[in-house]
Amino acid sequence: MKDKMRKKQGKLRWMNQDLSLIFILILIFFLFLLSSFLNSRGEKTGESIIVKKGNNDMNTTSTKYMRAKQEWRQVLTPEQYRITREKGTERPFTGEYWNTHDTGVYVCSSCGKQLFSSEAKFDSGTGWPSFFRPIKEDSVHYEVDNTLFMKRIEVLCSRCDAHLGHVFNDGPPPTGKRYCLNSVALKLVPEEKNE
Repeated sequence: MKDKMRKKQGKLRWMNQDLSLIFILILIFFLFLLSSFLNSRGEKTGESIIVKKGNNDMNTTSTKYMRAKQEWRQVLTPEQYRITREKGTERPFTGEYWNTHDTGVYVCSSCGKQLFSSEAKFDSGTGWPSFFRPIKEDSVHYEVDNTLFMKRIEVLCSRCDAHLGHVFNDGPPPTGKRYCLNSVALKLVPEEKNE
């Protein structure tokens, strides 16, 4: 009698474990489907999405500019896409603006948002264009970057989330910040000269 009870209890234990495993697998499958769905929304249509809240000025933080991956690939050069969308880095001393001293405003090469003034640019000796502050604090936003076995602060365009570079705490006064950026993520709009 005791043997029969033990066998039944053993079978019930295995059945409960099997059901738990099946439930967990089903849950993982549905979470995967949900994740895939959320990640692919908007990419099937290939349309740009502009989300505006209130102000129509494209240089405010209330405007987000998003595109599908394949649309970014069509409008950006391969190097711009690699750096701004895949968070790459250009080699030092090779970018267009690392040694530029022209006056004007540096805008995002992906969406045109004003990011940095040439008045805040300085020679950091690193081979990348460096600035001690953005044109407006809300022109950029920041994310923690733990790649390459170190903790850094990534700088992104606040409108289109383009990867611009990183910010470090070894810059000149008045901020002590060094925004170390990729030239290909920027476009210099020269200052208009009065004649």
